[in-house]
Amino acid sequence: MSNTVTFIGNGKMAIAIAQGLAKTHAIEVIGRSDTALNSFENTVGVSVKKTLYPDADITGKTAILCVKPYNVAEIAPYLKGSARVLYSVLAGTSLESLKAIRAERYVRAMPNLAAEVNHSMTSLVGDLDLRTEAIELFSVIGKALWLSNEKELDIATALAGSGPAYLALIAESLCDGAVREGLKRDDAMELMRGLFKGFGELIQTIHPALLKDGVMSPGGTTAAGYGALEKSGVREGCMEAVRFAHEKAKGMR
Repeated sequence: MSNTVTFIGNGKMAIAIAQGLAKTHAIEVIGRSDTALNSFENTVGVSVKKTLYPDADITGKTAILCVKPYNVAEIAPYLKGSARVLYSVLAGTSLESLKAIRAERYVRAMPNLAAEVNHSMTSLVGDLDLRTEAIELFSVIGKALWLSNEKELDIATALAGSGPAYLALIAESLCDGAVREGLKRDDAMELMRGLFKGFGELIQTIHPALLKDGVMSPGGTTAAGYGALEKSGVREGCMEAVRFAHEKAKGMR
């Protein structure tokens, strides 16, 4: 595998992945305008080879497709040659649909926004010959898991891909609750950040049910708060979030 990665597209996810890979890979990017490409380079923070779509040649490249799903058919004619491998981070875009862009092999990847701090949870599926390479590449930006088929990847998209937004809502809501009870906003934010950092470590080795039981003593404060969460339907809301996101991912194919 080449140590150069070519990004097709220059949006938020492309930037996040590029920031994660920049220490170990040379970065190239293909985009619509000099302004957008210069902004990409400045945000990633390293020197980047920049190419506009009319001049793009992906022959032999290790390419990561990071455009909007509805833009694939539009940009495909501009991409000359055939990539060595095309990795796609497009939600709900099937391996078959990706063949609009020429490549020897195809892999779908679903990282999340934590790629920019090297803590993404990335799901992968595609040409089995690339399993080891794909896991190695995306492990640079966090953890990577190879799944059995595209159905599983759509579910993973709904969980790990969209998950940061769900957790952000929970984090914000907990802070709002503390402020409502009388805590200063800055202190609430600091406590929330410490909470999530510690929880992130604990959940690596302890089952959620056991972690919950370890915190919730009989008749205590946690039990009171936990009861309120169950009464408010938080469990069902989280399950429905995954279901609706999964349905959306399937519908985008």
